[in-house]
Amino acid sequence: MTFLMYGSGSVGRGFIGSLFASAGYDVAFVDVNTAIIDALNTRHSYNVTVAADPLYDIPVTGVRGVDGTNEKAVINEIVNCDIMATSLGATVLQKVAPLIAKGFIRRIRENGRPLDLLICENLKDASNLLRVWLLDALPDEDKSLLDKLGLIEAAIGRMIPVAVPIAPKANEHPYNTINPIMQSNDDPLRVTVEEYAFLPVDTDAFVGEPPDIPGLVPYSPFSFYEERKLYLHNMSHAICAYLAMLNGFHTIAEAISDPSIRLLTQSAMTESAAMLSIKYSVPFNKIFDHAEDLLLRFGNAALGDTCERVGRDPIRKIAAGDRLAGGLCPCQKHDVYPVYIALGYAAAIRNITDDEAQAEKAARETGGLNENQTRLVMKIFPMLGMSTNKLIKAIEQLKKDMRGNIV
Repeated sequence: MTFLMYGSGSVGRGFIGSLFASAGYDVAFVDVNTAIIDALNTRHSYNVTVAADPLYDIPVTGVRGVDGTNEKAVINEIVNCDIMATSLGATVLQKVAPLIAKGFIRRIRENGRPLDLLICENLKDASNLLRVWLLDALPDEDKSLLDKLGLIEAAIGRMIPVAVPIAPKANEHPYNTINPIMQSNDDPLRVTVEEYAFLPVDTDAFVGEPPDIPGLVPYSPFSFYEERKLYLHNMSHAICAYLAMLNGFHTIAEAISDPSIRLLTQSAMTESAAMLSIKYSVPFNKIFDHAEDLLLRFGNAALGDTCERVGRDPIRKIAAGDRLAGGLCPCQKHDVYPVYIALGYAAAIRNITDDEAQAEKAARETGGLNENQTRLVMKIFPMLGMSTNKLIKAIEQLKKDMRGNIV
């Protein structure tokens, strides 16, 4: 059986490709990076370094590379594979959609076999977007054939940061100063990952049966996993980063080890978990168990994940529907008081501007927050100059004022 992985970046090699290779699939990676493709075709294997204590390697075998600039070769792979996936980023995925469409139509004409395609992108509504891009690339007479293409969204929960060297501190754990990626500059294939290796996918989107692969988790309705990833994992990761940058921390592991930042981050997770529990009728403890596991994983110093990387592009992350606004806005509908999520939202804006008028404009126009939500964020915005102890007390009082006395 052949698995076609379109994109040989850190997620493609470090998670999706290795997942299918470990299940016995021959894995073909498509990419335009000639160094990676040449190395794959020379060695037919690579190592995934797991950031545990101690570090250990997992060998990935039975792999090869396909030149992404060779249209005929890519189409041939799409025609003959058993299942495929993409991990490219939204911009590149849109650019290669016409080639995917061309390969799929030729597949149907030559052998009539339907195809399931896992969309392994950090992209909300990815299946709908890809369907539009594919339809735009197809002539009218071929559009109906897309019914034989399963566009399956996946929730990428494994953390695979591009880490950087960190200056040592006295008596510091060596994983904070030794980066496995930086030790392997001579190996373009090695990638460092965390141990977490589950891939939730949309059961309802398959045109065939979901493959029985360890770590693959088919689920319906998939929107629960999609929103858990975006509004619990991504949201809390970003909140930790933005609070950390305001308080002078460099890595996520350092920041989440600070009791105040950990409390603020965990409190935002509690609000999001409550909202998701009510919305999807999933027991709160099941969601909060995941939140606590995330806190443990955020503290993995061996990953060397930086606050700058996690907090990069704050304008996108405060936008309507993204991790912060998207986690904040549904709480009102479900009678959850999102004071700590609003704190994280305010911290994100504070990393963009100190000006209150500009901050309020960003909340309204970029985040699409309503009047009540904007007012809440702007109450918190000036509090960010407080010490963390005073900030915690102020936020706790604000939440008490909102929900009233509790019997």
